[in-house]
Amino acid sequence: MSTTSAPPHPNAGTGWSIRLQSLIATVVVTSMLILAGGLLWNSWQSARTALLDAAGQSFGDIGNLINEKSRGIVGPAQATLRQLSFDPLARATRLDERFERVVVLADILAYNPLLAAVYAGYPNGEFFLLRRLNTPELRLFFDAPGQAGWLVQSMTRTAGGRLSGQWHYLDSSLRRLRTQNLPDYQFDPRQRPWYESAQGAAGQHLTAPYLFYTSRQIGVTLSERSRDGRAVLGLDVDISAIGEEMKALRYTPNTQIAVVDAQQRVVAYPGTLQHLQRQGEAVNFKTLAELGIPALQALATSAPQARRTYGFDAEDERWYGMRMEMDAVPESQLDILVAIPDRDLLGNLRRDLQRQALQGLLIALLLLPLGWLAGRQIGHAMHRLSARSRKLARFQFETAATPDASPLQEVQELDRVLQHMGRTVQNFLGITETISREAQTEVMLGKVLNQLVETTNCVQGVVYLASEDGSELVLAAVSRRRDGAADSTHNLPGRVAVATGLAWTGEQRLADSLAIRLRSRQQELLGLLVLQFGADQRDAGDDFRTFAERLSGVLEVSIETRQLIESQQRLLDGVIRLLADAIDAKSPYTGGHCERVPLLAEMFVDRLNGDPTSPYAGRWNAEQRYEFKLGAWLHDCGKITSPEHIIDKATKLETIYNRIHEIRTRFEVLHRDALIDYWQALAQGRGDAESLGRTLQQRHRQLQDDFAFVAGCNVGSETTDEADLERLQGVAAQTWQRHFDDRLGLSIEEIRRVSGPARASLPATEALLADRPEHVVPWGARRPPVERGDPANVWGFDMQLPASERNLGELHNLSVRSGTLTAEDRFRINDHIVQTLIMLRRLPWPRHLARVPDIAATHHEKLNGQGYPRRLGADQLTVEDRIIAIADVFEALTAPDRPYKGPKTLSESLDIMARMAREGHLCPEMFGIFLHQGIWREFADRHLAPAQIDAVDIEALSAHALGR
Repeated sequence: MSTTSAPPHPNAGTGWSIRLQSLIATVVVTSMLILAGGLLWNSWQSARTALLDAAGQSFGDIGNLINEKSRGIVGPAQATLRQLSFDPLARATRLDERFERVVVLADILAYNPLLAAVYAGYPNGEFFLLRRLNTPELRLFFDAPGQAGWLVQSMTRTAGGRLSGQWHYLDSSLRRLRTQNLPDYQFDPRQRPWYESAQGAAGQHLTAPYLFYTSRQIGVTLSERSRDGRAVLGLDVDISAIGEEMKALRYTPNTQIAVVDAQQRVVAYPGTLQHLQRQGEAVNFKTLAELGIPALQALATSAPQARRTYGFDAEDERWYGMRMEMDAVPESQLDILVAIPDRDLLGNLRRDLQRQALQGLLIALLLLPLGWLAGRQIGHAMHRLSARSRKLARFQFETAATPDASPLQEVQELDRVLQHMGRTVQNFLGITETISREAQTEVMLGKVLNQLVETTNCVQGVVYLASEDGSELVLAAVSRRRDGAADSTHNLPGRVAVATGLAWTGEQRLADSLAIRLRSRQQELLGLLVLQFGADQRDAGDDFRTFAERLSGVLEVSIETRQLIESQQRLLDGVIRLLADAIDAKSPYTGGHCERVPLLAEMFVDRLNGDPTSPYAGRWNAEQRYEFKLGAWLHDCGKITSPEHIIDKATKLETIYNRIHEIRTRFEVLHRDALIDYWQALAQGRGDAESLGRTLQQRHRQLQDDFAFVAGCNVGSETTDEADLERLQGVAAQTWQRHFDDRLGLSIEEIRRVSGPARASLPATEALLADRPEHVVPWGARRPPVERGDPANVWGFDMQLPASERNLGELHNLSVRSGTLTAEDRFRINDHIVQTLIMLRRLPWPRHLARVPDIAATHHEKLNGQGYPRRLGADQLTVEDRIIAIADVFEALTAPDRPYKGPKTLSESLDIMARMAREGHLCPEMFGIFLHQGIWREFADRHLAPAQIDAVDIEALSAHALGR
């Protein structure tokens, strides 16, 4: 019986009340807020437009500054080149003549530090260049002397017409320090782009920016044909300063600026080295994508080349930017890209508007305090009721702890109705949840009754359930409201006769209570519900009774559902127990194995689950515990398919019967044949009676000895060695005469196996022991899908399949070295676990019992992966698998009711199990817990004979299991 208390019914609100006659001033407040919002929106749009225009102007200024900086670099170089086109250097044909112009060239380079080199290329392929060696890196690169300040690179033709290269190192005073001949230095200026462009058209020509090979600086080359057309003059101009200049031009810290070419390669960027990449010996410009500037990449791809602000998205962020042509270097097709994130450009504006919005809101609140407070006072109650109604519409049925204290009479009434509605729906939901989740009938009845009492606003509720035989009503649950008077209830008995209980529902009704019969869908009596009225329900009429009777249907459903679930569970348990008992009864060789293993396994799990010091404490809830129980009881259910004559095979030649009798009969025939030979020889005078008698006795002794040997091999209690196998072959080689057709009286299956080539005519001479073709039963269509790779193997089996289903060959069976089972017999026995998994997997298990097949069919797996039927490894075996494996082995070793072997003592059994744990057959951890928790001792006291219970050294066994 379960007793619970229902929460009290909330009392109605008290105090003075008035009618709803007010006007809410929220319209005024809303109007002011809308006006303020409109003004703020207009301010936002105006300020945003102004900021974007200012940003566009700044972008244009940045582009102009970069262009002016570029012109400031390229312009002087262009003027210098124009003057140089008149220089005698163009007419010089000898190296010494060209050296005379070194002073002028040096002055040009010294005057303009942005010029890296000045040179001239001639139509015959000769070349003359002067560059500064003003850094240690350049001196190292050109292998120059320490005091070298200048380098002349020349290509001149020898007397033989061959071009020869020379490097001339000059000091800071232009005195020659050293000349280095470079016969392998091949440089033809006529093949360079700067030469070809200047030679092909008049005027100055400018290359696209590129990286100088020697100085690793970014620059361009200016070239122009001399006025007399005898040479092409060139200047290398360093423009890397543009990138450094960009650092100071950023509009905000997050502003991105870059100069890119048509292929989006970054020519100039704040921090020049960042946009360079090395590819082997070469160093090239990175693209915007390689440099990781998605904002500029998006701008270069989508923005038109126009001087206007363009908005775009990059990296989930809004940006504004501008794309402009680099006018200072028109031939290079360069673009200037400038981008700024929205947060930098408009962030301050947003913060200002938020601040203005807060200020406007505060002003509105300050200007309308009276109107707002009055409207809020009157409308707050309606707002709460509206919110409560919306919660009900959103299926939120929680009720307030206290009723609404509004002075409005209508609000109080509506609040009581909504509270009761929410409480009623919440109780119905609670009843549904209790029925679906609560597993214990008494607890479920108490909770459901508690919610029924609260829903009907009664003081107390009582439930009686009909007994199994239907003769009595038994008190099952009581529920009282917390504010109900405990001493005002009836002193209801714990048991009443059915007739007495039903009388309460008829004419002999209780004075202040309502009794309702509870019936199943088949109108069978389930029990009785008694509800005690509250003080305000004493005059409850038929409407209340009708409502209570309909509401009691929930209790009827819950009782019937729970009884149905429990009866089905008892039926399932009974069927499983029946199957286990049938397997144990099927063969005396299994004894009570199918019953004792689950008992031991459940004992193991209960000990682990309930021990607070165990690492597995609380691992299994009630559903998981029941799932494990079913798996343990079904662990050998596949044995229902195992042939009894194989399970019970006590001798090697045994099938349905022991075939040693056939062999003995053949020996009897040979014994008789020896006696016949004796009398025939004596009658025919082939020897005297004494010598023939000795031969007969010797033959008879040999036959007796051979049969005794064969019979000993058949028992299987001793190991058969090579000498035994050799002697067995010798005995088998003896022959006897068969005078009858061995195909008479056979079944259709047997006739099919013996049909084949023409058989010998009678009488037929046959070997004493033989492996005949008809002894082999092929798999045929019955081949089980247990091999890895078999398409029909959907269960993951990994077993070695013998060549045939059965092999009854006499020599084949007698040659078994240990025990009585052949490989075919062993597979048929092991097949029981295959059938266990297949049978159980085919059943429609509910979700909470889905692991039953795996729990039942995994106890023959080993931690070392050599078990069967799926060769699972340690990482695939669950705790449940390891527990049942230990229970299965321990019960098999200690079973006192096996007819084919004597029971082992505890020490012998546990020593074998320790060795199995050390060899990876059993789990050492679970075996250690099994030992130290004393589970073996508790099981032994209940199920083992006293003679089996001996002293056990737990520590030694633990060390043995761990290989110590």
